[in-house]
Amino acid sequence: MKRIVRTAAVLSAAALVMTGCAGGDDPDAGATAGSTDASGTTTLVVGASPVPHAEILQFVQDELAADAGLDLDIREFTDYVLPNTALAEGELDANYFQHLPYFTAQVEENGFDFDHFDGVHIEPYGVYSKKVESVDDIPDGGVVGITNDPGNQSRALDLLVEGGLITLEETDGDATLLDIKDNPKNLEFVETAPEQLVVSLQDVDAAIINGNYALEAGLNPAKDSILLESGEGNPYANFLAVRSEDKSNPALVKLDGLLHSDEVRAFIEKRWPDGEVVAAF
Repeated sequence: MKRIVRTAAVLSAAALVMTGCAGGDDPDAGATAGSTDASGTTTLVVGASPVPHAEILQFVQDELAADAGLDLDIREFTDYVLPNTALAEGELDANYFQHLPYFTAQVEENGFDFDHFDGVHIEPYGVYSKKVESVDDIPDGGVVGITNDPGNQSRALDLLVEGGLITLEETDGDATLLDIKDNPKNLEFVETAPEQLVVSLQDVDAAIINGNYALEAGLNPAKDSILLESGEGNPYANFLAVRSEDKSNPALVKLDGLLHSDEVRAFIEKRWPDGEVVAAF
């Protein structure tokens, strides 16, 4: 029998506020991506999670953008909701924080008219614990924190299957907690907003945490996790998302090209040498 505890994520408005507010009261702002100055440099406003997305963008800004005629205005977001809302409302020219399953779910749920480029990097998903040193040591009846985000919950469940903790029923769509078939340890799953899982780690026996939030909390996925998703053949590559009307915008095409450059690959490999972040190209 599976035991499921559903908890509403108690988040203050401040927790959902991006660390840099995009300006612009003009309802038509962002209808055409980028603004070009007299020198021919195009400024792009790009929303990103702080780690590793904003770090990668900052490398592009510091080392590659000027030669490509670009200037990046990087706005950091600490949640997974506002970056797409800001893109849809024209406050951003692009965002860089999400993978395809999440992107698809958000487009379907909210009716966003978005498109995206190819994947840039992968942040392997991991199981973490302050109480045990392996998944085998998670006790019977143990409490496991899991994301309440549908786009990532299936991914987390697949990792638990890989670790031999559960099995899943066959399903046509993304698996949820209701699709757990076998739960031999009678684990109790507590659903929590993804950005809160690190905070709740001390209160559970284990938690499945997104790579970016683990990194932001000073965890090294390659060293600190007790079970880590493989980067090879991983379908969860993060990419640059744009409004559909801007997919062929020359400045955005240039930016995507820079994100897929040899220089960015080398930066990722040097900055995260243990495979905490893996280039997807």
